[in-house]
Amino acid sequence: MSTLSAVDPQIAQLIRMEESRQRDKLRMIPSENYVSRAVLEATGSVLTNKYSEGYPEKRYYEGQECIDQIETLAITRAKKLFGAHAVNVQPYSGSPANLAVYYALLSPGDTVMGMSLPHGGHLTHGWKVSITGKFFNAIQYAVREDTGLLDFDAIRAQALEHRPRLIIAGGTAYPRIVDFEAFASIAKEVGAALLADIAHIAGLVVAGAHPSPVGHANVISTTTHKTLRGPRGGMLMMDEEHEKPINRAVFPGLQGGPHNHTTAALAVALKEADTDEFKAYGHQIVANAQALAARLMEHGFALATGGTDNHLILMDTTPLGHPGKPVAHALNRAGIVTNANSIPFDTRKPFDPSGVRLGTPGITSRGMGTTEMIQIADWIQQAVEYIDNGEQLDRIAAEVTELCTGFPAPGLLQTDEG
Repeated sequence: MSTLSAVDPQIAQLIRMEESRQRDKLRMIPSENYVSRAVLEATGSVLTNKYSEGYPEKRYYEGQECIDQIETLAITRAKKLFGAHAVNVQPYSGSPANLAVYYALLSPGDTVMGMSLPHGGHLTHGWKVSITGKFFNAIQYAVREDTGLLDFDAIRAQALEHRPRLIIAGGTAYPRIVDFEAFASIAKEVGAALLADIAHIAGLVVAGAHPSPVGHANVISTTTHKTLRGPRGGMLMMDEEHEKPINRAVFPGLQGGPHNHTTAALAVALKEADTDEFKAYGHQIVANAQALAARLMEHGFALATGGTDNHLILMDTTPLGHPGKPVAHALNRAGIVTNANSIPFDTRKPFDPSGVRLGTPGITSRGMGTTEMIQIADWIQQAVEYIDNGEQLDRIAAEVTELCTGFPAPGLLQTDEG
């Protein structure tokens, strides 16, 4: 970063510090990952200079000879990888992608039905502080209090009562398989469209480690990072009936020119995902999460649903005498980066919740396996035990850094000096 260092040494230094943090800590927020050096290079390319309103072969600006080929490659690779009829790679992130679905299929005031945010859903599934909860009549379904699992009898009863025009399946803190076929059956019965939000599990779907919503959902939305290991962006997949409305909703409905550097980086990530190595990676994510969950339960941690089927774990830390936020702070000092998170039926406020959410995509990208999960669970237990002991937390952090040294982070320089 010699040029950046000369032009803006403050920003250059902060980037170096962030690279060191990502290299030397266990990054276990389920929505974070590492991209390859190739994805980083595409993201930082001259494509950021080009403006490209419209779609391939239908642009409003000249000079699209390269851009059209790049976007077409990204679309073609996504269609092949997911088995989708049509794909839009232009959404800036997952939230605008979801909003495009609302814009394409609904009118303000229409009824939508999504998973409650405190029960594992997302803001854009109709939560009250989101535009999706303010402009639409949002009905929220929940998990069972006794098991933490989705109750499809209750969901069906809600759908029959409220007759939503759109049902949303998927979430951000639900550690079990999402039954897209069951959601599709309910949607068909009440005449609703089905949106599958696979932002967290897209990489698992590609790998065959989670069932695919293709063939069940009318529209599928996803971010392009997380388990898919691409750049920060969004993507929409749709059946033939919804192709034109969705494309029109993205542009010109909600956005102007796409971020071409992101589109190119996504094309690279999709190529990387179309390999046997990536499929093995997806299955290892789940194996690691399950090994980590089993060891945490041995240490007495209370896990939502009693375990996991995917990449994430949601645990209630209050039985250990501490709510989620101080536990997350202690873990961060100990070199284990997680996030405080509400749990279903949480009695605490969202900014000071009862739980902690953690996952295995990033550490699996580093090549860690089930053996390392045992050690990591032991460190988590120690960090909670020594939550107010800075010396012990720093000791754990030093051991974490030593472990990380043996598992280089993809895409990163491995020393501060490069």
